[in-house]
Amino acid sequence: MPDLRLALMQAPSSAGDCEAAFVAVERALRAAGAAGADMLVVPESFAPGYNSDAIAELALLHGGAWQDRLADACHGAGCGLVFGYAERDGDVVYNAALALGPDGAELAHYRKIQLYGAREASIYRAGDAYVTFDLAGHKAALLICYDVEFAPHIAALAAAGVTVLLVPTANMLPYTHVMRATVPAMAANHGISIVYANYCGIEGDLTYAGGSLIVGADGELLAQAGMGPALLIADVPQVEAGRLSSQAQDYRDIALP
Repeated sequence: MPDLRLALMQAPSSAGDCEAAFVAVERALRAAGAAGADMLVVPESFAPGYNSDAIAELALLHGGAWQDRLADACHGAGCGLVFGYAERDGDVVYNAALALGPDGAELAHYRKIQLYGAREASIYRAGDAYVTFDLAGHKAALLICYDVEFAPHIAALAAAGVTVLLVPTANMLPYTHVMRATVPAMAANHGISIVYANYCGIEGDLTYAGGSLIVGADGELLAQAGMGPALLIADVPQVEAGRLSSQAQDYRDIALP
């Protein structure tokens, strides 16, 4: 399979300003496309913002003019996009992510499975399905933020042949261990490359932890942001089989006494 060139945008929240979110994504797509990236990943609920007080009112319908706008931006840039957003479906709101190809075609649509804390549970309904899709000859999947911290989800996707995980997130202080340890360990333990795109800055009572990263299937850190805005682009190479985890084959199930 060919190597992938993957990008992520780390940025402040639009804090309820969806137009500002779309403009920021369009700008980042042009830059990522000019650098030859296959896909750009942006943070969780980038429209209308993760900690907005108006998420339910500003939630977007899947499809429609806003999606056409992003599809046109992908086509113009020649770069795909994973866009985190609050999705309105009738009376229900989901924490969702949309994957568009470099031609603007929809590749996948995913709803967050693991809602984080009482606030998310009060706003969103949890999703109940994985999604996978082809990304330049690689089998890819979407997760959102807290989802990637659950090893059984990563193991299930790896067992299904997924080699690339694209993860919009909204990780706040003090949870820096997720970028420092959890995400690289998940990649190494399951042989999956991970792109983890976080916010930076302050939104309401949250200070985001930044630290967005691209990590290889052997756990090697390929690129990582600091605490400020960033556009990261990294080539994600094929990892030699001998450096990939063999835990799935070697695991011994031992019953407790």
